[in-house]
Amino acid sequence: MKTIKYHERTLSGVLKRAASQFPAAVVTGPRQSGKTTLVRKLFGATHKYVTLDDLIVREQAANDPRLLLERYPPPIILDEIQYVPELLHYVKMDIDEHRDESGRYIITGSQHFPLMQGATESLAGRTAVLSLYSMSVRESAEQPDMETDWRDLLFPTKKSAKNAKRHSDGLLRSIFTGGFPEPALSPDMDVRLWHSSYVQTYLERDVRSLRAVADLGDFQRFLFALAHRAGSLINYSDLARDLGVTAKTVKAWVSVLEAGGQVFTLKPFFTNLGKRLIQRPKVYFLDTGVLSYLLDLTEADQVTQGMHAGPLFETAVLGQLVRMFAHRGQTPRLYFWRTAAGHEVDFIIEDGQKLIPIEVKLTATPRAKHAKAIESFQELFGKRAGKGLLVCLCNERHPLTRTVEAVPFGAF
Repeated sequence: MKTIKYHERTLSGVLKRAASQFPAAVVTGPRQSGKTTLVRKLFGATHKYVTLDDLIVREQAANDPRLLLERYPPPIILDEIQYVPELLHYVKMDIDEHRDESGRYIITGSQHFPLMQGATESLAGRTAVLSLYSMSVRESAEQPDMETDWRDLLFPTKKSAKNAKRHSDGLLRSIFTGGFPEPALSPDMDVRLWHSSYVQTYLERDVRSLRAVADLGDFQRFLFALAHRAGSLINYSDLARDLGVTAKTVKAWVSVLEAGGQVFTLKPFFTNLGKRLIQRPKVYFLDTGVLSYLLDLTEADQVTQGMHAGPLFETAVLGQLVRMFAHRGQTPRLYFWRTAAGHEVDFIIEDGQKLIPIEVKLTATPRAKHAKAIESFQELFGKRAGKGLLVCLCNERHPLTRTVEAVPFGAF
């Protein structure tokens, strides 16, 4: 099997700092996003490695966790902890006996919600919890910008201007393949076959283990139906009616996807300005390779063609924004803005009291007219609204209006 060259991840710097400050650091994220590779690269020389994917180790961890930790004393990497979350209780006991020692445990898990619950209950105040998704465009281009503040990516100063260049020469392929390291970094791989296997593995392992799905066939139909609604306002009742299930079931299934790091639920931005806002959320897949597969795209050229081209590109931008925050150890404060009167901005970043509006247009020749939605938002919110960005297929950053700049996809 061909060895894939390691690409540095933006999360590396944050994870190393976390391990130097906390007794434990937890890395969550979807399967195959590179968690194991990352932690072994950073800590393989100093920490023993134990994976609970090994059935023998898993059985020992479940039956005699004390013995397991005696057999593999810290510092240790505990991989795939979601299989035996009860082990976190014994990790806590060990940490309490060695509170002054940082970096004793590096823990990974593929199911964010259950793992977060276990970490919150057992390791509160003792651990840093971080998220690693599939690679961003900049990570794929070997420019992870670990020490660059996200604001300097969105609005480069002279010092950081070198980071503002486009990283999307292989734009169509990068969206088609997505960011999971194996298909993204293997040009000769059958991408559709990989994603087909990935979806099936996810269904058989993560979904079953979460026990929220009675019929995997119904859930798979739900996946395809949700993919065709990516980037749209989600009406759970309508989707449930199409699938022949209840709205409660659909909401539970969306939670399953969130738990596995597969989707991001984007909520509307609320204000008290007297405008009646649309309250339904939007649901985006976090990896465009998975979405491309579910939409039945067979070639990279199809990314900019057909009825799904706009939502797919919007999904790609949302994914980069989520990674921009998450891979720096921060919670994405992302929303969308849409009024019943039809005013809409694709994404809003809340930065303290400042609001940054971002629009997405599938065009290589942006015009001032494309900035009208952002300008309406800026006019309504006044001083709270910062400079706006229009993310598109242009080759370089340039102003569209006095308050809106066009930015090439891949610049952040």
